[in-house]
Amino acid sequence: MNVFFSVLLCASIVCCLIAGGGEAVLSSLIAGADDAVNACVRLCGAYLVWMGILNVMKEAGLVDALSTLLRPALRLLFPDAKHAHGAISLNLSANMLGMGNAATPYGIEAMRSMQQSNPRPEVATNGMCVLIAVNASCLELFPASLVALRQSCGSLRPTAAVLPTVLSSLAATAVAVVLCLFCIRPCRSRSSCCC
Repeated sequence: MNVFFSVLLCASIVCCLIAGGGEAVLSSLIAGADDAVNACVRLCGAYLVWMGILNVMKEAGLVDALSTLLRPALRLLFPDAKHAHGAISLNLSANMLGMGNAATPYGIEAMRSMQQSNPRPEVATNGMCVLIAVNASCLELFPASLVALRQSCGSLRPTAAVLPTVLSSLAATAVAVVLCLFCIRPCRSRSSCCC
C-alpha cells in the first residue's frame, strides 16, 4: 500500500509541475488543512458535552438503572459477563447517541472486565466477540457526531441524515446480533470460547 501511495504522490507532483498549477495546489492544501483543524475544534465541544453527560450518568448511578433496563438483552448477548454489564451499558449508550469515540473507553473497560474472568486468556470469549460485532455495527438512535459535523460544515439541514442513519444502523445491528447468536449457539456445548 505504501508503494501505491508513493507512486500516486509522485505522479500527482509530476502532473502538477507539467500543468504549472503548483501555486493553486499548495493554496488548496493549506486551505484544506485549515478547514480540517477548524472542524476538529468544533467537534471537540460536542464530544466533551456527551462525555460529560455519560460521566454524570455513571456518578449518579444511572448506569445501574440503564444496566437493569438493558439486562434482558445483555443476558442474551453477554451471558458470562455479569460484572461487565455496567461498562457494556455505557458503551452501548454512547454508541446509541452516535458518540463512537466516547464509547471507546467504556468498551475497553468492558473488555478488561471480561478478560479477567476468561478461562483461556489467549482466546477471546463469546462475549468479547459479540461486543466487537455490536460495536462495529453501531446502533445509533441519534447520530450526534454526524449532526455536529454537518452543522460545523454549514449544512442548512444538519438533522436530515438522522432517519437514514437510524434505519441503516438498526439493520446492521440486527444482522450482527443474529449472526453472533447463530455462531455462538453451536459451539456452546464444546467450550466457552469459540472465537
